[in-house]
Amino acid sequence: MEIRSANFVISNTDIAKCPAPKLPEYAFIGRSNVGKSSLINMLVERRDMAKTSGKPGKTQLINHFLINENWYLVDLPGYGYAQVSKDKREQWEKFIRKYILERENLMCLFVLVDSRLSPQRVDLEFMDWLGENNIPFVMVFTKMDKLSKLKTATNIRNYKEEMGKSWDELPPCFYTSAEMKEGRKELLDFISETNQLFKPL
Repeated sequence: MEIRSANFVISNTDIAKCPAPKLPEYAFIGRSNVGKSSLINMLVERRDMAKTSGKPGKTQLINHFLINENWYLVDLPGYGYAQVSKDKREQWEKFIRKYILERENLMCLFVLVDSRLSPQRVDLEFMDWLGENNIPFVMVFTKMDKLSKLKTATNIRNYKEEMGKSWDELPPCFYTSAEMKEGRKELLDFISETNQLFKPL
């Protein structure tokens, strides 16, 4: 897939104010500071479309971007640790879960996982919740360039083994590096193929 256009549409915390669900939609989510905004910018080849920050919790709204005039990319707030109040985190969790459960045109959720880390409970619990609610998702391992290949492969294997304890079949997995532009083609090809399954509401 070639990215010909990528335009910001709206930011909000109310699913009722999201764009009309007439196009396929893909949302990106992950633990705070997993590299979500950097990955999104790499995918659309725009340096500053999604706001990046070294401080966890930069994304605080549901951010819609219209790609190629025919599908939406959504940047969601991160879950887990963020330098904000408990009340703010609970507020995020409420509207994020409402969006995930009720957004009619959400084709797939991209769950970003930091390849530098051992399996994180917050990631595993979130993916279990997605499974319990029949939400289609894929795992996207980020920052594949940050550790040795051996250490990275070990972390990923450990994640899959941990997932295998509660999943009969693992979701599709992608392996990315925003800095090295790894995984871009694979993710965009997946979106292009999945777009063909969309049935207008």
